Amino acid sequence: MNETDDIKEIIAENLLRFRTKANLTQAQLAELLNYSDKAVSKWERGESVPDIRVLMQIAGIYNITLDDLVRRPAEKEVRPVLHKRKKRLLITLLSFALVWFIATGLFVILCYIPGVEHEFLSFVCAAFASSVVLTVFSAMWGVRATTAITCSLILWSLAAMIFTFLYVFTSVQRLWLLFVAASPFQVLIILWFVFRKVK
Repeated sequence: MNETDDIKEIIAENLLRFRTKANLTQAQLAELLNYSDKAVSKWERGESVPDIRVLMQIAGIYNITLDDLVRRPAEKEVRPVLHKRKKRLLITLLSFALVWFIATGLFVILCYIPGVEHEFLSFVCAAFASSVVLTVFSAMWGVRATTAITCSLILWSLAAMIFTFLYVFTSVQRLWLLFVAASPFQVLIILWFVFRKVK
């Protein structure tokens, strides 16, 4: 066995060992890395080696050093993404709640201002704003499936917001065509995330 095969075998063993210790499936790790589970499977069988950028990403997920992935095993406790995931979920939910808290506060203030009508529009805007917040956090933390869903939420909440404002403040007819116009964009979002998965 030459040196290249040896390092591939070491990396493959370490990738499998750390993933198992972290209680992650190949599919879950693949999702975090924006790769397919087939790629992760190939790495763990030693058929191919992830590039240095991906190895650094994996080390970050498992809270270990790059050395731990490329050298012979020295038993080390792995405290991976599970804690990180909870923190990320909490931050996302708090940000989401903040948007609706602000919208509620704005709604209450507008209710007390004489002559102001359509206070409910603050909630219509909040739906769009919260979908943007969710997309930003999802994209930042690399979860492809939720990013696809939240991008769709942005599209349809924007269409709903435009529809509501036009319905309330104008006399434009056939506003339902806005949703028809949004449909091709939904198809583009789906295609984008489907083809991005193939690496």
